[in-house]
Amino acid sequence: MGTSPLIRGFEVVIGLETHAQLSTASKIFSGASTRFGAAPNTQACAVDLALPGTLPVANRGAVERAIRFGLAVGAKIAPLSIFARKNYFYPDLPKGYQISQYEIPVVQGGRVEFAFEGRRKAVQLTRAHLEEDAGKSLHEDFAGQTGIDLNRAGTPLLEIVTEPDMRSAAEAVEYAKALHALVVWLGICDGNMQEGSFRCDANVSVRKPGAPFGTRREIKNLNSFRFLQQAVDFEVQWQIDRIEDGLAVEQATVLFNPDTGETRAMRTKEDAHDYRYFPDPDLPPLVIAPEWVERVRAAMPELPAAMAERFQRADGLSPDDAALMTQSLAFARYYESARDACGNAKLAANWLMGEVSKRLNAEGRSIEEAPLAPAQLARLIGRVVDGTVSNAGARQVFDALWSGAGSEVDAVIAERGLKQMSDSGALEAIVDAVIAANAKSVEEFRAGKDRAFNALVGQVMKASQGKANPAQAGELLRSKLRSG
Repeated sequence: MGTSPLIRGFEVVIGLETHAQLSTASKIFSGASTRFGAAPNTQACAVDLALPGTLPVANRGAVERAIRFGLAVGAKIAPLSIFARKNYFYPDLPKGYQISQYEIPVVQGGRVEFAFEGRRKAVQLTRAHLEEDAGKSLHEDFAGQTGIDLNRAGTPLLEIVTEPDMRSAAEAVEYAKALHALVVWLGICDGNMQEGSFRCDANVSVRKPGAPFGTRREIKNLNSFRFLQQAVDFEVQWQIDRIEDGLAVEQATVLFNPDTGETRAMRTKEDAHDYRYFPDPDLPPLVIAPEWVERVRAAMPELPAAMAERFQRADGLSPDDAALMTQSLAFARYYESARDACGNAKLAANWLMGEVSKRLNAEGRSIEEAPLAPAQLARLIGRVVDGTVSNAGARQVFDALWSGAGSEVDAVIAERGLKQMSDSGALEAIVDAVIAANAKSVEEFRAGKDRAFNALVGQVMKASQGKANPAQAGELLRSKLRSG
């Protein structure tokens, strides 16, 4: 496992609680919509607010998404789990309790694996349980008052809780990224952190190596990986400063201010008994039969690790290339489509890792937003393989297709005069002229200087205006120089 890094002689201990909003069209206990961006309080129905006479009914789709996650992380799916009321008062929780799970969660155990500092790391999961979201307090544009939007009330969440296995902010970020990629891959969460679909609470403490765990403070609602890194880094330094000053760290819930980069205490941290959990009398136990689990398993997509291993075995990709091809399910599907269409796995992967990724990163797009279809990329690769266009020319074609200046590979090649020279007689005449005009380079090549040969090939490409096939030009040039 390696040695945990120390900060000023202290070991950092981190556990994460992640709320993944499940991708159902309706809420976890009602038929109200979960659509983002609706006008405040237009998507909160009587069931969400627990008005008298209403009864909650569990959303089957939310349960199936929890099962899918549990299977993906190798967890136990509880054949029977219990919904409980978590009682607390807050303005955005008008019914005075949140329906969650406590003693018997639907997903128990499991692990998430990811690459960290050149090795495989596994973070153990404690549990993942279903619960409803609360509403949202709005502090802007209310003349010093706070508004309450209850649209999120009842939105289905899967809260994924880890063991305190992480030992640095960087490691916590890599775990969070791996978890984010997994829930999006599985199709159970859209992963939109700006809209609050995926957000983390970080439990942070510090201790001297070998000592018992220190007192933890929980940083709430971190909705970006950058904020997670900054918040944990600040909190660690704050706790160490306090201990070195001879002061105690008190258990608390804290908030992170992105503008200042600091955490601040919001309230003394509650323990489970403060919430007075008890089974919700309006909801029966959640029973998940083995047959249901197997139906969900049969419908699951191939998991990233299995797909990456297949790409290595069947396509001959390196582990690093296979990992990049499986960075998301959409990316993997794009790669497979381009690979199948052009018949060359390595070239398809190279173009995706090169020109395609470069453009996506520069423009902040996802692969789903790529303006170039897999079939177009495959046709372009085919034109490089058959010698129609050079690599340099292919990049010009790619630029045109990506920018919308062209829609068909062969048409762009013809319009821009990028077709490589196929007339062997014309190429031979150019090679002869270059040899005649560069006596010094010819002499240096024959004296054993390889750089001179590259210079001569460059002259051939220049004389042909880049239309000569470099391999064909090099082969012809070498043949003439050796026979001359």
